[in-house]
Amino acid sequence: MPRRHPTPEAASPATAPPRRSRIRRIAYDGGQVKPLAQVRFAELADRFLAYVTHERGLAENTQAAYRRDLETFARWLGGRNPLRVTIQDLGDHLSDLSRQGHARTSIARHAATLRSFHAFLQLEGVRADNPAEQLVLARPDDTIPGVLTPAQVDRLLGSPSAFTAAGSRDRALLELLYATGCRASEVSALRLDDLHLDEQFCTCQGKGNKERVVPLGGRACTAISTWLEDHRSDLADRGREPGWVILSSRGNRLSRMRIWEIVRHHASAAGLPPDISPHTLRHSFATHLVAGGVDLRHVQEMLGHASIATTQRYTHVDSGRLKSIHDRYHPRR
Repeated sequence: MPRRHPTPEAASPATAPPRRSRIRRIAYDGGQVKPLAQVRFAELADRFLAYVTHERGLAENTQAAYRRDLETFARWLGGRNPLRVTIQDLGDHLSDLSRQGHARTSIARHAATLRSFHAFLQLEGVRADNPAEQLVLARPDDTIPGVLTPAQVDRLLGSPSAFTAAGSRDRALLELLYATGCRASEVSALRLDDLHLDEQFCTCQGKGNKERVVPLGGRACTAISTWLEDHRSDLADRGREPGWVILSSRGNRLSRMRIWEIVRHHASAAGLPPDISPHTLRHSFATHLVAGGVDLRHVQEMLGHASIATTQRYTHVDSGRLKSIHDRYHPRR
């Protein structure tokens, strides 16, 4: 039989060497190292925002939303140690947001921000656990914020003057928003190279820098062509980089917030409700397509939705059409 080697005797608790207490630290690019107890929340937030910017490549609007949510959370913490936050603390924070009147979608976004932030801290080894993993996201409201009728869309799109540079720009802008269903940020970022008016389509950069192709209708192409050929040069000469399709009065890229202001201005001029926004045109675009019988997968692709579940909320708005189909084809109508 093979000879067995004697096993060493286990060290008794009395003779075992004492464990050294481990102070967890965080390192910075410049070589500076701090114990975690001395790290401020703002420093952790900055590292997280740098991570989502450079490593995950998230859109600027998403980064801005993360920053706002973390600033709100920091104010709520009031100087307490962010590394000792529990699931109870996070739940209390979201409850406070609800009491302040925040919408369910806003609270769900705050919860998603906290989950991502604490997952990052765990990934970096700053925290051993992720208390936000246990957060149950509030179910977003499936109702559509607002939809215009086709007649209301006609009134809105006919509001800008056809005889001035600003009016021609605004008309092209409104036609773009409704014809493509693009977000305000996507239209703001649209460049001349993205337009293919002869083929009646454009390409846009959506969330996560995902490019998609969106058709353009004849009316939109006409309004855009008029703007480009007759009036755009009046504003382009004033700017430094004339590559954008829609320009500001100074010839620069038109900002997302300015697009919101233009839409609301013309909505007011057309006698429409005051809460009209670029997203209202996006919702109207999708709703009218679904009402016209367009396949939901095609609508999802044009809107740039990652999940079909997001697009499905437009299916309930056209119950009248479904009823008419049922009455027409059901054998016992």
